[in-house]
Amino acid sequence: MTSPLTADLPDIFDDAALTNDAFLGGRVAALQPSQGYRAGVDPVFLAAAVPARPGQTVLELGCGAGVASLCLAARVPNLTLQGVERQAAYANLAGRNAALNKTSLAVTCADIAALPVDLRQLSFDHVIANPPYYRRDNGTPADDTGREQALGEATPLSVWVDVAIRRLSPGGWFTIIQRADRLPDLLTAIGARLGDITAYPLAPRESRSATRVIVTGRKAARGPFTLANPMILHNGAEHLRDGEDYAPATSAVLRDGASWPWVVD
Repeated sequence: MTSPLTADLPDIFDDAALTNDAFLGGRVAALQPSQGYRAGVDPVFLAAAVPARPGQTVLELGCGAGVASLCLAARVPNLTLQGVERQAAYANLAGRNAALNKTSLAVTCADIAALPVDLRQLSFDHVIANPPYYRRDNGTPADDTGREQALGEATPLSVWVDVAIRRLSPGGWFTIIQRADRLPDLLTAIGARLGDITAYPLAPRESRSATRVIVTGRKAARGPFTLANPMILHNGAEHLRDGEDYAPATSAVLRDGASWPWVVD
């Protein structure tokens, strides 16, 4: 049954409405709608933070067109990848993008708050997520339904965290990217259910506050919480010229498919 939240979206995007976009310097190609929600750097940042090893299993909640999972697969071979996406048109794109990149990514079209029985019976070495950033108790919804579903929080952040932790194997890692001002919400939702939790702030420049945070934690671990030094994404205190001015570590992640410096490959 079509959710009332997605009723005005097509089940499949028309090819004429799609662009073919390159990620990781061309290592990953992704079909995306020319209008509506389009993946940017955040799913690439998320993928670069996952401490996955060849042969492990990964579940991405809210996978969209599959960019985070595909970027992770480009860095770590032989992963078993599963994605869940509520919007049928984006779930279809994720499947097409997996085929385009010759990557095995099984995609289930479902609401994460009501996972099918077969998925609820599985556990994973890693669960990753790039949930909507904006609460809808304030702010203005986007005009495009696909974009609004990707950015506006219809399912509470606490539900994303709960579903993720339930699907982790003992010792499995949860990795999530969010707005920095949602860090208190994330930590409250995690509670004592994960250990070895680290928050990695991402700041645009040396003189700026963090705008994003990547949080990792491990199921059945007992290590204390760590607030890491911020990763500075751009060189210099301000943008002084046309073109990109990414810091070397950021450029390596976005262009070369590298992991973040704190991830041991």
